[in-house]
Amino acid sequence: YYTSIPGSCNFETQDQEWTTVCGLTQDSSDDFDWNISNSAVMGQTGPDTDHTPGKGQHFLYVNSSAQKEGNRGRIITTKLFPSSLGICSVRFWFWMFASRQTGVLKVYTTEEHGMDILMWSSSRNEENKW
Repeated sequence: YYTSIPGSCNFETQDQEWTTVCGLTQDSSDDFDWNISNSAVMGQTGPDTDHTPGKGQHFLYVNSSAQKEGNRGRIITTKLFPSSLGICSVRFWFWMFASRQTGVLKVYTTEEHGMDILMWSSSRNEENKW
């Protein structure tokens, strides 16, 4: 489901339609992919609920248990966002609790010449919450 806010998505879509609906895509040069699931399917390796209030239950995830240190799973926006000074913000919810194999979540912006700029990063949470 996509809202009128550019880049906003709650992942309440069927199977792999989230890439089209949400304006995101898998990075073809990464090492593993993001997938969509819900708490019932993930069991004890995922969160008890989605953070979305109401009937929302789907989220994107990567399985860190099958990966080696340094492997990357990346998603990128399919639309370019205009540059801005202090106006544009990125907001998202994340859950990184279950596994000691969980790596680091990093958010980059890519400038016009293709250079990635690290904006934010987080390692494994110590609390079971979004």
